[in-house]
Amino acid sequence: MTAPKRLLGVFALAAAAAFFLATVPYHRDWFDLRVYYDTAHHWLQDGGRIYDYRVPGKRYGFTYPPFAALCMSPLAWLSWRSAVVAGLVVNAAAAAVVLAVLAGPAIRRHARDRRAAYGVAACLFALLEPVRDTVSFGQVNLVLLALVLADAQLLRGRHARWAGAGIGIAAAVKLTPAIFICYLLLARRPRNAALAAAVALAATLLAGWATPSSSLAYWTDALWDTDRIGRLAYVSNQSWEGVLARLAAPADPSRIGWAVGVAAILCVWARRAGRAARTGNHAAGFALTGAAACLISPVTWVHHLVWLAPALAVLATAALHRAPGRPRRRALATAWAAYALLCSSVVWLWFRDTSGADAFIGGSAYVWMTRALLLKLPLGSKHLAADQGVEHERAREQRQPDGYEAEADDGRGGRRDRGSGSDERGDESRLH
Repeated sequence: MTAPKRLLGVFALAAAAAFFLATVPYHRDWFDLRVYYDTAHHWLQDGGRIYDYRVPGKRYGFTYPPFAALCMSPLAWLSWRSAVVAGLVVNAAAAAVVLAVLAGPAIRRHARDRRAAYGVAACLFALLEPVRDTVSFGQVNLVLLALVLADAQLLRGRHARWAGAGIGIAAAVKLTPAIFICYLLLARRPRNAALAAAVALAATLLAGWATPSSSLAYWTDALWDTDRIGRLAYVSNQSWEGVLARLAAPADPSRIGWAVGVAAILCVWARRAGRAARTGNHAAGFALTGAAACLISPVTWVHHLVWLAPALAVLATAALHRAPGRPRRRALATAWAAYALLCSSVVWLWFRDTSGADAFIGGSAYVWMTRALLLKLPLGSKHLAADQGVEHERAREQRQPDGYEAEADDGRGGRRDRGSGSDERGDESRLH
């Protein structure tokens, strides 16, 4: 296909995606952005406390730590339309960072026309339900994902010592990304983990200095007030807690069942993410950590599932590196099936009634997909290495004299022989 035809095809895909986004999905009317906006005005213009604000006629209020309110404080001096535009621009910039990290390496390696490939990737990314909801809610998920993935990128380069700062900022804005600090420890990157923890603590202390009364209110009261978040049994809650809450409704979910489930999830995550980290496969490690975060969080609304985007990228990359024929077709089918499910909005079929076996399966479909990704995401290091930015290592080997044996980073700041990686044909690296 010639370049003009490829460009025309991308424009056609973009037009179709724009039409779909404008007409089919339910628009959330910037609900969360309105909460941020009104909270900032209540705090800085009306002299109120951050966590005293509630949406008129509803129980919802600002749910993030005080540092998040500090970051959103410029909203207090913007008009509503300007705030919407600012939210769109910030989300677009964050999406560009996410695509550059997740799709960029594969596009640079495999695409004949990189501009067309980025255009297709952007359209596919925009169609994901968590991305659609994040933008139409005016949410911050893409920004947090971009911060975390920036650290994943740093870990693979010469500036690895700075990896952790983005995770620290993200954890200070919202508690969920703090699990990535634990991943850095699993990866035997204690200095990066310490940097992330120090940045998160410094940001939290800064917010405490800026608004001590609101900080005290958050850490002693608002953090534990689930009424301001929403119903745990709501079908949008695609976490392990959400499954238990829908099974127990109208009673409260079992605390013991939740704790046992979370312990099992964390054990699986630690084993598999640790293995990925030991082979230097931080793409899979971060993807597994995002999946675990979605499962263990008490509340994982559908728009929070942008944390599964790294797992989709790992599936696609693994498929591209399979041998042509049946193995590649199976891997591509798995990747496309996971992508299609996350675009489908299927859980909303059980919006009004979450009882019955069909609701248990379909109403928690994203939970089961996240669980499958945690258990089966390919970890083979060989077929992912090239798309993790080590092409320059291979080029350097070719320039070395005969008999030179290259070494590769083992993910812990040390070195290992290239032959010590896991076999590409190992059980863990297969798509089932």
